Amino acid sequence: MRFGACSLSTTTQLQAQVQTKSKKTLARPGVKNIVLVEGVRTPFLLSGTTYADLMPHDLARAALQGLLNRTNLPKDAVDYIIYGTVIQEVKTSNVAREAALGAGFSDKIPAHTVTMACISSNQAMTTGAGLIAAGQCDAIVAGGVEFMSDVPIRHSRKMRKTMLSLSRAKTLGQRLGLIGSIRLAHLTPELPAVAEFSTAETMGHSADRLAAAFGVSRLEQDEFALRSHTLAKKAQDDGLLQDVISFKVPGRDIVSKDNGIRPSSMEQLKKLKPAFIKPHGTVTAANSSFLTDGASAVLIMSEEKALAMGYKPKAYLRPTYGTPKALERAGLSMSDIDVFEFHEAFAGQIMANLKAMDSDWLPRHTWVGTPPMEKFNLWGGSLSLGHPFGATGCRLVTTVAHRLQKEGGQYGLVAACAAGGQGHAMVIEAYPQ
Repeated sequence: MRFGACSLSTTTQLQAQVQTKSKKTLARPGVKNIVLVEGVRTPFLLSGTTYADLMPHDLARAALQGLLNRTNLPKDAVDYIIYGTVIQEVKTSNVAREAALGAGFSDKIPAHTVTMACISSNQAMTTGAGLIAAGQCDAIVAGGVEFMSDVPIRHSRKMRKTMLSLSRAKTLGQRLGLIGSIRLAHLTPELPAVAEFSTAETMGHSADRLAAAFGVSRLEQDEFALRSHTLAKKAQDDGLLQDVISFKVPGRDIVSKDNGIRPSSMEQLKKLKPAFIKPHGTVTAANSSFLTDGASAVLIMSEEKALAMGYKPKAYLRPTYGTPKALERAGLSMSDIDVFEFHEAFAGQIMANLKAMDSDWLPRHTWVGTPPMEKFNLWGGSLSLGHPFGATGCRLVTTVAHRLQKEGGQYGLVAACAAGGQGHAMVIEAYPQ
């Protein structure tokens, strides 16, 4: 109880200091401030390219090592490690643990893996924030990884049953009988699909239907995709993507840049055919995010712990779910937000959501308005930088923190959609400089 009282007293003092430096802060008396100390990621690469011979934990380990190198964090100062991923490698089902051990963290630090489609690393961060808020931890490493270059491909169910029965067969006759029952159709593999289990609908098909429902044209989607690639290229050339770390791929070159940024022209984009709903759909390969390999990692701490260890935090984390809820709980309006970073799964999905945010489709009490494009995804987004499913959330949060520092803003808003009709939003508050 004495420790708790001391902790709350320190938090109140820190919040008072913050309030003297800012016109308005989301800090609340008696509530721990949770801060983003640092965030890094490997370069995001098109699947099947330079990372093709690796495994998911290799990328996650590289991100963790990059975080350690950038922060000089003692490996025993972390209380918990949480990673997000979607398509799991069966050999490393708890990829958080394997990556942590590979990066040199103590085996006494617990680590677990979460999966929540494209907001898996968002959930990793909010789980960590919850552990800090509850007083169970002071320092959390959260992150995410996705490796689409080598996804699990299974035998058919009938073939799997036969193989399991063969392993239990006790006589030669039983084995021969089982082998004789195998048919050619049993050899057909089951390929993983980026589709809803409950509806069997792919994300691209959903995006096409969403775009049609909100009247988003093919032209609007292509224009947004071109904008994403153009802004990402400028940010890359201007050295703004500071979260990217160099990674020496075993047996290959050092990788230091995302390789999916490819500004084109409207004329070239118009030539592409619909990818999902043919022949009349509007979602194409160019206005969709591409299959990506990559990993990310962030260090989040209680403010007291970060300052005690000599760190200068980048931002405060104020997690919640859904843009209207995030703004309502923070007591903010859209006009208060200086930086917007929304996940770009598909241009049609983004444009439909922007239209929905300022339409009768939403209940009137949840209207928030459309984000101004001069504040929106100014360093590119998932369409151009890439979208490793499990790693994108940490990229979004780190980008907001860096943009707030660069642009002198105070509040940023992260939002992302996910399979299963789910979503996540988080308000980021700049740390006083």
